[in-house]
Amino acid sequence: MKPENNHGIKRVIRATGFSMKGLKAAWQNEAAFRQELVLAIIMLPIAALLPVTLVEKLLLVACVFLVLIVELVNSAIEAVVDRISDDIHPLSGRAKDIGSAAVFVALTLCGIVWGAVLINAFM
Repeated sequence: MKPENNHGIKRVIRATGFSMKGLKAAWQNEAAFRQELVLAIIMLPIAALLPVTLVEKLLLVACVFLVLIVELVNSAIEAVVDRISDDIHPLSGRAKDIGSAAVFVALTLCGIVWGAVLINAFM
């Protein structure tokens, strides 16, 4: 049920609460998210300390956040599919596989960006 008075700052506060609840659920229930978040905690300070341009630093940071975003969306897709039915269905499998592929593409992009920036900085 939607609250009647859900606008302005109240809406922002409620939305922030839901977001924090989602991050907590992802941390508690998704091993891949935990692993990627730990890597992000390591990689973000490295990006800040690298002797590269501001634009390169932003690219490094953006692709790390992109991986986390895509992992969260993938986890949400998996949760919805699992909620709908425990039965094995081709469309359910396809949805999960496509979500997984999105994470793979984001990780690949992150690897390419980090590789290119590091090669450019140190070669």
